Amino acid sequence: MGTSVLSLRMDGELLDRLRHRAAKRGMSVQDYVVRTLIRDDFDERFQAAVERTEEFYGDADAAPDPAGEPPGDQVRPSAGIR
Repeated sequence: MGTSVLSLRMDGELLDRLRHRAAKRGMSVQDYVVRTLIRDDFDERFQAAVERTEEFYGDADAAPDPAGEPPGDQVRPSAGIR
């Protein structure tokens, strides 16, 4: 994987805040911004995966009926295994 350059224009106040936050963590501003972007990207991808899983398995908060079967026509990974 290669690297690329991203140039940003920001006001001095924002840069000062970033410098302060990066310094508190012992990081450069560049490293702080990159790690923040990576974390945000991971959070978005993780949330999308959770939503797809919930759509596939249905509402996990719905209570099963007294016979122990999932509500409605939903299928669980353990379907048929007792």
